[in-house]
Amino acid sequence: MRARVTHTFTYRYSAPVLLGPHRFCLRPRPHGFQRLIDYRLEVSPDPSQLFDLIAAGGDTITRARFLGETELFRVVANSEVETFTAPLMEACLDEEMARLPIPIGRLNPDLMSNLQGWLPNGQHDAAAVDLAHEALMGSDQRSLTFLQQLIEIIQDRVKYTQRHIGPAWPASRTLKERVGSCRDLAMLMIECCRCVGLPARFVSGYHLVEPKPERYDLHAWTEVYLQGAGWRGFDASGKGAVDERYIPIATSSKSDLTAAITGSFSGPPGVESTFEWSIEAEVLSATSHQLIPGS
Repeated sequence: MRARVTHTFTYRYSAPVLLGPHRFCLRPRPHGFQRLIDYRLEVSPDPSQLFDLIAAGGDTITRARFLGETELFRVVANSEVETFTAPLMEACLDEEMARLPIPIGRLNPDLMSNLQGWLPNGQHDAAAVDLAHEALMGSDQRSLTFLQQLIEIIQDRVKYTQRHIGPAWPASRTLKERVGSCRDLAMLMIECCRCVGLPARFVSGYHLVEPKPERYDLHAWTEVYLQGAGWRGFDASGKGAVDERYIPIATSSKSDLTAAITGSFSGPPGVESTFEWSIEAEVLSATSHQLIPGS
């Protein structure tokens, strides 16, 4: 699939403010099963300093610093990408690593941050442990069957809803509320996967669903590391394994590090701010190809 996406953020302030340092995660991932054809970031007012850096997870993020006051802050990210169909996971998996739970000592040490529990001491949320065991019981300890069972259980227990404000909830809260946004379901799946030795991380991006909705929204899902197949996407708020209609932007072992924009401002007492956003997407070609190494 080839697509063009325009993501716009507009902040208005009731009085002139000073913008603090900002961090942008808006550049679609130019590797994996995706090719970045074009990317342009427009920021107003003009930053005094604007530079890219490679984050710990390997994605490109942008940092900006500002001088002077403003009553309007506007950010527009224009992207054109091409996505590809990934090879079948069943054909790629290492047979000796396809069974669960996976001994941590047999994994690449680079994956350790994607196995830590949500609790401050690194332990896993007890509610997620129970859910993971339930999915494991009906999976014959096979990785792909476990993931399928897990998604089915999550969708049975938790009703998907949109929630635009606030960080992702921990697994126990999502299960207790029995309702959650895409980022809440992604975090629940991440925690459950990590309980059985499957490295998992949070993904922020776009899902160009069919039919085209009245309004696109930023989406979140989970990537799981499967030995032999590498990082593969799974959407607990969708149909499970992701396809070429998903456009990843940023990934991290922690959800808050994938926020589209983070930053601060300072102004006179009582200053108020308003925020508007829009995502416009156009599918230029729905034809999907399998990615050929080196292409």
